[in-house]
Amino acid sequence: MPQSNKRKRIMLFVIGALAIGFLLLTAFVFFFPISSVDREFSEEIQEHHNQLLDTVMKAISWVGYMPAAPIMVVGTALIFYMFKYKKEALFVMFTMLSGVVSSSIKLLIDRPRPSEPLVRIIVKTQQQSFPSGHVLFYVLFFGFLTLLMYEVKTIPKYIRLPVSVISLFFIFSIPYSRVYLGAHWFTDVTAGFLLGLICLYILSVLYLKRPSPKK
Repeated sequence: MPQSNKRKRIMLFVIGALAIGFLLLTAFVFFFPISSVDREFSEEIQEHHNQLLDTVMKAISWVGYMPAAPIMVVGTALIFYMFKYKKEALFVMFTMLSGVVSSSIKLLIDRPRPSEPLVRIIVKTQQQSFPSGHVLFYVLFFGFLTLLMYEVKTIPKYIRLPVSVISLFFIFSIPYSRVYLGAHWFTDVTAGFLLGLICLYILSVLYLKRPSPKK
């Protein structure tokens, strides 16, 4: 079996596993909106808190709110476009579709946000809770940005490395931030992460189908 076909089969297996995991988690949340697992996880995360950590967690989540999120996406796409990376600019814009995906599922599941006294609410939020739109967006946007930093070799290394490190930091810190702030349950951020990986895979496959003219 050719190596490329073997890799494709492995990736399809992984994505299938992620999809099944997301569906099972969705069913669990639908039938058990408030579970002991979620409450205990939130208690553990929020047990060690202070003013400095509150500020840091708010800063991490701030990037995903309106209007910061669309401004960041459009600004990033414009930078790529200005340097003649037109295909990259277009696909960066596609990451904003994460909002449509998360909002649609939120309306379908209609899970309420965590509330006091079950958890400590540091930042009050709107919309439904499942899945976490912040986590989905961060995994898709920053994940795709990381992919571009790896694929587009014409971008200087002194730019690619810091952008990749910062992107990975946001990807892995946002689930903790959302639970810490009392905005989401553990199952919300887990579902957002799984769904983000699935969306990232789809976007990446579409992007990699044809090489960029710049490359």
